[in-house]
Amino acid sequence: MSDNGDSVDELQNHGINVQDIVKLKAAGIVTVLGVAQTTRRHLLKIKAKVEKLKEVTAKMLPPPFLTGTEIADRRQDVIYITTGSKSVDAMLGGGISTQCITEVFGEYRTGKTQLCHTLCVSTQLPIETGGASGKVAYIDTEGTFRPDRVKAVADRFGVDASMALDNVLCARAWSSEQQCDLLVELAVRFVEDRTYKLIIVDSIMNLFRQDYSGRGELSERQQKLNQFLARLQKLAEEFNVAVVLTNQVQADPGAAAMFAAAASAKPVGGHILAHASAVRIQLRKGRGDERIAKLNDSPDMPEGEATYVLKSGGWEDTN
Repeated sequence: MSDNGDSVDELQNHGINVQDIVKLKAAGIVTVLGVAQTTRRHLLKIKAKVEKLKEVTAKMLPPPFLTGTEIADRRQDVIYITTGSKSVDAMLGGGISTQCITEVFGEYRTGKTQLCHTLCVSTQLPIETGGASGKVAYIDTEGTFRPDRVKAVADRFGVDASMALDNVLCARAWSSEQQCDLLVELAVRFVEDRTYKLIIVDSIMNLFRQDYSGRGELSERQQKLNQFLARLQKLAEEFNVAVVLTNQVQADPGAAAMFAAAASAKPVGGHILAHASAVRIQLRKGRGDERIAKLNDSPDMPEGEATYVLKSGGWEDTN
């Protein structure tokens, strides 16, 4: 039996023709596990030999049910990437985790994009110093990626600035459709280069909000968003990468009447985004330069709060 992340090229050794493999890659299905995860309906759309593919991948993959011990062994591969703030890392159980989606939301000037720039460098650090010894893929939907910020963070961590920038692959997305297509390109790249350890989407909802407006298009928007998030989760598990999504907030007048103003801002994207994100972190402004990160949801850590400040070197602990 082959490893989950084997390339679809391996299928050629099991009687699948080259034309079908090319079709799979064009649709962003680049691993044997990816074929197994894809529905028959979707495989029919790309005109592949469905039953033959399903039969072959079933033989190549380990059994779908595993014991708790076997799953615990697999979880040993999970890497925790430092945010730059030890107090925030402690709240998260070690940092930003691979194999899952982490959503970070909050109003402007709370440090969402600064966290992304910090992670661009901290991901490249050795594992023993809170990194993942890996590269970063960055999907920029707002035009806020700044190489100079990455250089400043690299200086703080003692990393060569030009090398740090070389290890960050950035794409500017202009539409939600292009944003989705970029994941197909990343999947192909990840099969060829297994050193990527982080995907950043800054921000997740910006282009979806632009392209779909009003209640009439809400259903279609949420469906497309759901497909995008499902593909992100597959990439996270197939390639053991962390996924960080920043998200915008909107006013919640009902909450404002009952709670403090900080609680009156809720993340956009609805329940679909809330359920797709395994970890949800809310950011808000504190006193002076202080910022507060609140862990709203996590499968293995309790709710909690931690403080941090925004410096030239990214996220840091308060003195």
